[in-house]
Amino acid sequence: MDYTLKKSLGQHFLDDENACKRSVDELQQHSFKNLIEVGPGGGALTKYLLKIPSIDFKAVELDDEKVIFLDKAYPAIRGKIIHRDFLEIDPPFEEAFTVVGNFPYNISTQILFKILEWKDQVPVTIGMFQKEVAERAASKAGNKVYGVLSALVQAFYKVDYLFDVEPGCFNPPPKVMSGVIRLTRREDVPEMKSEKAYFNLVKTAFNQRRKTLRNAVKSLFSAEELKDELFNKRAEVLSVEDFAALTFRMS
Repeated sequence: MDYTLKKSLGQHFLDDENACKRSVDELQQHSFKNLIEVGPGGGALTKYLLKIPSIDFKAVELDDEKVIFLDKAYPAIRGKIIHRDFLEIDPPFEEAFTVVGNFPYNISTQILFKILEWKDQVPVTIGMFQKEVAERAASKAGNKVYGVLSALVQAFYKVDYLFDVEPGCFNPPPKVMSGVIRLTRREDVPEMKSEKAYFNLVKTAFNQRRKTLRNAVKSLFSAEELKDELFNKRAEVLSVEDFAALTFRMS
């Protein structure tokens, strides 16, 4: 191995060929011209992605050591690496692009929010996350792990939980399970007053999730609106569509 693993960057490198191939197979279930891989690390996925014909491929890698390693190990990647922090870059393509990656655990939620910022350009994402994050992203209303991440992502993407990945598939093995999910951009985004209003409502509602909506979001609605029995409920039972509809009643 010509590189070291950095805990500070949340690095657990996938080295199970079956898991890699399965992720790439899922990726190729839809067509795309542009592809960006987030955190290629040791190149477990990269070596397969570079073989996909007739696409424009780029990879974002922050770690200096991994950039040098990838450049040596995979000559085909030369000129395709964006040596920066994924959370700080602009969209890597002018046209639509697909996102794939074994995402670093320490920034995985932030990566999903970054993809939300780019949603107009990103129709599909295939990502490996800590299982807890993957389940939160895919969870439906009424589930105990349904929360801010679920409601924000699912307003704009259909989320499918694809498969588990065992700790032993990584080097070093993490202490938790991982899961791969697919985000497919919705054609039927629910109508909302504005994205800003929706984000504000969802975050406020779940900020005090043990309280009824009446107490959690009282700052966002008039006293008259708050008399509605809907506000007796807790945030976790409201669907994405419920939240979207409620934005039109905000003060």
